[in-house]
Amino acid sequence: MKLVVETMAARWYKEQMELVDGDNLRIFVKMGGCGSVCPGLSLGVTKDEPTSPGLTHTVEGIHFYMEEDNLWYLDSKDLTISFDEKLEEINMIVG
Repeated sequence: MKLVVETMAARWYKEQMELVDGDNLRIFVKMGGCGSVCPGLSLGVTKDEPTSPGLTHTVEGIHFYMEEDNLWYLDSKDLTISFDEKLEEINMIVG
């Protein structure tokens, strides 16, 4: 199980959220949305400080992480975050 954040996605988050090198972004399970893993749940992103990170990936100076207590959502699979340039949107793929 690993977290992969592609460079274009990291750049998009930096620009949209006005992040600077060294900032932390937490990926978390939330109610609602269009998640592909569990009906009624999806993944969200927020600027936050880690307490017990289970997965981490640093790209473009931003530390992306998922807390241990949210790893159940991935069901031992990888999470890849990419940016679709054509649609100008983030994709979060569990697989």
